[in-house]
Amino acid sequence: MFKLAKHLKPFTGLIIAAIVLLFVQAMADLSLPDYMSNIVNKGIQQGGIENAVPEAIRQSQMNKLTIFMKENEKNKVLNQYTLIDHSSSDYDQYVEKYPTLAKEPVYVLKKIDKTEIDQLNPIMGKALLAVSGVEKMKAEAKDGFIDFNGKKIPANTDLFAFFANLPADQRFKISQQMNEKFTALGDNMIIQAAANSVKTEYAALGMDTDKIQNRYIINTGMVMLLISLISAISIVLVGFLSSKTAAGLAKNLRRLVFAKVENFSKTELDQFSTASLITRTTNDITQIQMLVVMMIRMVIYAPILGIGGVIKAIDKSTSMSWIIAVAVIALLILISGVFMVTLPKFKVIQKLIDRLNLVMRENLSGMMVIRAFNTQKFEENRFDQVNKELTNVNLFVNRVMVVMFPTMMLIMNGIVLLIVWVGAHQIANSSMQVGDMMAFMQYAMQIIFAFLMMSFMFMMIPRASVSAQRIAEVLETEPEIKDPERPKNFKEELKGVVEFKNVSFRYHGAEEDILKNISFKALPGQTTAIIGSTGSGKTTLVNLILRFYDVTDGQILVDGVDVRETTQHALREKIGYVPQKSSLFSGTIESNLKYANEHATEEDMQKAAEIAQAMEFITDKPEGFQTEISQGGTNVSGGQKQRLSIARALMKKPEIYIFDDSFSALDFKTDAALRRALKDQTKSSTILIVAQRVSTIMNADQIIVLDEGRIVCKGTHRELMENCETYQEIALSQLSKEELA
Repeated sequence: MFKLAKHLKPFTGLIIAAIVLLFVQAMADLSLPDYMSNIVNKGIQQGGIENAVPEAIRQSQMNKLTIFMKENEKNKVLNQYTLIDHSSSDYDQYVEKYPTLAKEPVYVLKKIDKTEIDQLNPIMGKALLAVSGVEKMKAEAKDGFIDFNGKKIPANTDLFAFFANLPADQRFKISQQMNEKFTALGDNMIIQAAANSVKTEYAALGMDTDKIQNRYIINTGMVMLLISLISAISIVLVGFLSSKTAAGLAKNLRRLVFAKVENFSKTELDQFSTASLITRTTNDITQIQMLVVMMIRMVIYAPILGIGGVIKAIDKSTSMSWIIAVAVIALLILISGVFMVTLPKFKVIQKLIDRLNLVMRENLSGMMVIRAFNTQKFEENRFDQVNKELTNVNLFVNRVMVVMFPTMMLIMNGIVLLIVWVGAHQIANSSMQVGDMMAFMQYAMQIIFAFLMMSFMFMMIPRASVSAQRIAEVLETEPEIKDPERPKNFKEELKGVVEFKNVSFRYHGAEEDILKNISFKALPGQTTAIIGSTGSGKTTLVNLILRFYDVTDGQILVDGVDVRETTQHALREKIGYVPQKSSLFSGTIESNLKYANEHATEEDMQKAAEIAQAMEFITDKPEGFQTEISQGGTNVSGGQKQRLSIARALMKKPEIYIFDDSFSALDFKTDAALRRALKDQTKSSTILIVAQRVSTIMNADQIIVLDEGRIVCKGTHRELMENCETYQEIALSQLSKEELA
């Protein structure tokens, strides 16, 4: 997979933008449980009271609070409040907000920042709880007496006056005992416990406490909606950017693979089967495209969410962090096990897809032969065998994945149950708030969800890594046929001269040469024919001229230059080639003829078609040159296909023509007419004809007879009939002595 990472370089900007948006999305998602916790803790349980520092408090109540403060704490608190009474300049403003001000003075909190609020919270919170505790003691008086530290105090005693009149050290001791209990609760629990006292004070001031609660819940809810909207927008944009990146990468990879395959020699094409190259260009690249989309959307997002979830969960409750550790360890064991079991199977799946494509391709291309020999049942069984193997492997992988998801859900539900059970105990002990437990649960779900996303990736990564490796194999394969760094130019004084000098050739991996010590010269204005028994190396010989293969020994010169010392493009520009198996492309007759020369005129097409004896069947078709040709030319006969291939080569008007057994599908009459027209048209060109029929080459200026890769005879038809036994055997097997004479 890393081998293909360099191809993501053009999309670096898109990926960075996606990562930024993923951070935004993750931060938004991680903040939502906090706000939900605040709604429960502060909005519902605390009635919208956020702090233990009231914005206003009656003077009588403040006097009670200061009893339980140290001198420095008292000064610190009073310095942050302003006492408002009838003589204050802004009395009218405050009396409207706090109606009780008409009866007694009120302390109003000055404008202070959050840091100062945080400093006052524990002081005011503990004091409020102390006052609340004293009032509770008075309310719980029995038999007219209050039980205070084992002492019986009359119920009608003013306890606050009683505490205020105690010696300072004794009062400090009582306050310290209370503070120790409060400190054990933690700051958040102190604020929550004191919130009821603040709410009671607000009610006493004449404020609408329901309005305070509603305002807090609505404001927090609106913030949550805004954050959710930001998260949603980020998701959409990340989806767009990841899809654009993945589609762009897939497009580039397809182009690179296609361009690479176009430059392959026949050696590399033999190394990779056609079915495999099709699979690699389609299925394998699709796998990578899907992986890139998921990687950008999940692989980057999941760790941010998981790590952020762990940090946030621990911040909510350090004592319950072991639950997160249990969940993570269980998930890692599960995912690792699945990964180890499925990875080898994904490699098998891709190979089986290759085999399935191969069987399917052979079946479709050989349909007529299959029907002719009534082997449909055999082909069905062959396809079924591969199909069942692929199905079985896919089923095995899917069964493993099916086990994984219920197991993961079981872990998730088990963790939820554990959080509720442990959290309930901590809430009962006043060491945790309900909202914090709910937030902790949500963070745990986010952590598990992050692992769930990673598990999706672990499903895709093994298969995509196999696909990436297969694509990398194609891209890293160096073609055997390469252009030289400093190509030579063809000699201007020579036009169409082809010369073989002691040429030998051996296929890759073969034990012996298929062509041995071949030497001859083909000149402009002459026809050089090559004949021999099947397997003698005729087609291989002309393929060497086009540099489909490179010679093993010796040299092939075209216009005085070794074909290995010039560019393939320059070499093939000089040659008009008609292959042994005629190949047409989907389109029209015109588009197929113009394949050799896109700037050709209609007159050029007609002339080439007349020479190739193709005008007869072209004019019979209603649409003429605009007649549609199906893929592979399946809607024309073998002879028509050959004639169109010959016409296409003629459109190029090259210096050298190579006809590789290109007249085999023609009847004798058409063959003779075509060769006569061809001779008139190509007087100044070099013609090389590979043929099986002696009648096709009888008039050639030079006939080369091959036998087991060697030139056994060379000369004209007449000379070979007198001196070459091999040629005589071939000729007499096809024609009578009278016809040969």
